[in-house]
Amino acid sequence: MNRISIHTTIFAAAVLAAACLHAQTSDEAVAAAQRQYETDIASCNTGSLPAPMREACVRNAGLRLDRARGGPPADATVTSTDGRATVITPEGSTPPVSGSDPVTSRDGRANVVPPSGVTPPTTIR
Repeated sequence: MNRISIHTTIFAAAVLAAACLHAQTSDEAVAAAQRQYETDIASCNTGSLPAPMREACVRNAGLRLDRARGGPPADATVTSTDGRATVITPEGSTPPVSGSDPVTSRDGRANVVPPSGVTPPTTIR
C-alpha cells in the first residue's frame, strides 16, 4: 500500500469511530434526559404546587426532553376512523378514537354525541 491510501484508511477509520461514539453518547444523553424527565414529572406531581405552577413545571420538563431528542415530533394530520374529524397529532401517536353514534333528544331538537366507549341511553331527556 502506498502512503496516501494508508493515511486515507486511518482517517476513515477515525471518522467512523468518532461517529459511532457520537451516536452512543447521543443515545445515552437521550436516556439520561428521559430519566430526568420522569424525575421532574414526579416532582411536579407531588401536590405541593398550585395548578398554574404545576402546569408550567410539566411543560418545562417536556421542553427539556424535546430539546434532548432534537426537537418536538412533527405534526401529522389524521382522519378519525369514522371520517367525521381531522385531528393534528404528533407523528407516530395512536389514531383518535371515534365511533360514537348520536342520540336524538326526546323532543327531537338536538343530537347528542356521547363520549366514545360509553353506552348511550336510548333517549335523552
